[in-house]
Amino acid sequence: MPVTKAVLDEIALSEREYEAIVERLGREPNQVELGMFGALWSEHCGYKHSKQLLRLFPSESPHLLVGPGRENAGVIDIGDGLAAVFKIESHNHPSAVEPYQGAATAVGGIVRDILAMGARPIALMNSLRFGPLSPDPSGRNRYLFQGVVGGISGYGNCIGVPDIGGEVQFAGPYSSNPLVNALCLGLVRADKMMRAIASNPGDLLVLVGSETGRDGIHGASGLASRTFEEEREQRPAVQVGNPFLEKVLIEACLEVAGAGLLEGLQDLGAAGLTSSTVECAAKGGAGLELDVSLVPRREAGMTPYEVMLSESQERMLLIVKPENLAKVSAIFDKWDTPCTVIGKVTAGGMARILDDRREVARLPVYMLTHPPLYDVQGDKPDLLARLQGYDLAALPLPKEAPGDLLLRLLASPNIASKESVYRQYDHQVQTNTVLGPGQADAAVIRIKGTPRGLALSTDGNGRICYLDPHAGGAIAVAEACRNLACAGATPIALTDCLNFGDPERPLVAYQLQQAVLGMVRACEALGVPVVSGNVSLYNETRGEPVYPTPTIGALGLLADVARRCPSAFQREGDAVVLLGESQVVGEAASLAGSECLELAHGLVAGQPAIDLALEARLQRCCLRAIQDGLLHSAHDCSDGGLAVALAECAIQGDLGFKGDFPFHGRWDAALFGEAQSRIVVSLAPEALPRLAALCAEEGVPYTHLGGAGGQRFIIREVLDIPLKRIADAWRGGLERAAEG
Repeated sequence: MPVTKAVLDEIALSEREYEAIVERLGREPNQVELGMFGALWSEHCGYKHSKQLLRLFPSESPHLLVGPGRENAGVIDIGDGLAAVFKIESHNHPSAVEPYQGAATAVGGIVRDILAMGARPIALMNSLRFGPLSPDPSGRNRYLFQGVVGGISGYGNCIGVPDIGGEVQFAGPYSSNPLVNALCLGLVRADKMMRAIASNPGDLLVLVGSETGRDGIHGASGLASRTFEEEREQRPAVQVGNPFLEKVLIEACLEVAGAGLLEGLQDLGAAGLTSSTVECAAKGGAGLELDVSLVPRREAGMTPYEVMLSESQERMLLIVKPENLAKVSAIFDKWDTPCTVIGKVTAGGMARILDDRREVARLPVYMLTHPPLYDVQGDKPDLLARLQGYDLAALPLPKEAPGDLLLRLLASPNIASKESVYRQYDHQVQTNTVLGPGQADAAVIRIKGTPRGLALSTDGNGRICYLDPHAGGAIAVAEACRNLACAGATPIALTDCLNFGDPERPLVAYQLQQAVLGMVRACEALGVPVVSGNVSLYNETRGEPVYPTPTIGALGLLADVARRCPSAFQREGDAVVLLGESQVVGEAASLAGSECLELAHGLVAGQPAIDLALEARLQRCCLRAIQDGLLHSAHDCSDGGLAVALAECAIQGDLGFKGDFPFHGRWDAALFGEAQSRIVVSLAPEALPRLAALCAEEGVPYTHLGGAGGQRFIIREVLDIPLKRIADAWRGGLERAAEG
């Protein structure tokens, strides 16, 4: 074979894939051509092991303008000629190597995906996973955690886009391989939406923004499309961000797009110039000619290979008619942003790369954008069957008193307040945030000039998905949508980031396939389409995969933003009700995959389950109750179960709780089990009959739990704790763990 295995490993191509390239081309590719194939046939760009599964997601909606895989992000019509543009994407591998820049450029990259649609970015979220902060003898997990949070705040706070929420979770399998998933929401007039397309021969390829350097070379192929099996220096594959240039680039691109001067607009993200130019030509059924000698550079001696594969940040590609070039250049001059013609659109479907008019690559566009696709299938492993069959009922009850266990759970980093994280983010810039981080189950922003609002939520539970990928995928979708319903928003669209290990391993193949099937089932049951997303595979370190973690970003619409609903108790004397359970029963099965089970017994086991028909009725019931003005607060039961949900409502509202509800069976399961499809709500006592009637109409079980008020947290004779004590445990838990 003319190229060595080491060279193929560097660009994450297999020998079989190289042979396919040679066969399709009818010749050996040169170095630049091989690099372009490596980038566009990488897992990160080509979705070789996931594309066929992704086609299963429901993507139809009467509000859908742009669906998955067609552009940089999904687009949903929200009325009045406006459209919401949103997407979530991963930056896991770069963040494992260099957490600050990896996370910073995650923010920059997802913002430019939204910008490429001609939309103004109006909100950010992030979903993060790390190894345990304590014990952490090496300090590696704390270093990654602090670096990632610093990178998100350091970049995000400079670009004028609010970071309005998200989630942070910790578990052993994420040690040394954090998950950094960034979500951005944008707003655009539907008639001003841009597309990443190059279809008219003679149109110019114009590069704007930063100069090109050597940072990020092999980011898509070498870093994001293989496991960390070896200790090697990966820092050159991590991009370096400049948020101040990004802010200027946002304004300049929006101005030129709004002026109607562009035929197409594309972000330079993974695989840099290679992917941006080739993918635009592929969508337009055209070819391209690009001269790398025209590309502005910040480093001397760069080769055509390096220029084509660099992933330097803060760059955009414009498709411009020649007659509009002067006006486009004038706008970018005004913003003091470089703007350079580097090539043109051609007919014939060939990508022709030149270096000062000398041809260095000539490849069919279609061939570059159609990598081989692989079936992903695996059998259920014996280990999983054993874990699901574990007899949780045989476990002894925790030795701790219920109150002591509640305090430990509230202080657990997975449950404790994330204020120490989100207070580092600017969530009020643009002045649209009406429910920010820590105020509700989903964040809510107003749409200026209209009565409406948009809600955003991210969710996923790797531990649940590890025990049952199918149930875990369904639960991730259900909880993300449930969070929207609790805030008063109707779910209208989803974006997803599928974070898994090596899909060529049977276990991971099984996890990926089953998680997608579970997500599909939940999307169909709840009537919500998937409109965009990302797949991040090969999340492994020295052969150990992360928990299978499908992260769901959910978008909801509020017809009247004044009807938003917080999670905290609001009024002294309010009744507190549980929707979704006819009674509180301590069934051992509800401990499956729970925080309580791992904290009290050091065990991850059991069979998670969800009734999607009940889930759909529950969300509809909660939404109706909020829209009818019945509810003062709503908070879903998730990590830590019912007692933790009640405690969070009390802490956030600085109002105690006195519960007089009976429960049966195991007290640990009744208080801390994580059965699905449950929401804690509060309302005026006189509104209880109306809520009961609504629940009966929707077929949703209903339990009166007690009342809000005072400064103690009481559940019958089982526990009685001062509110200040539970608040101190919850508010300080994450910071204490982070300090080691």
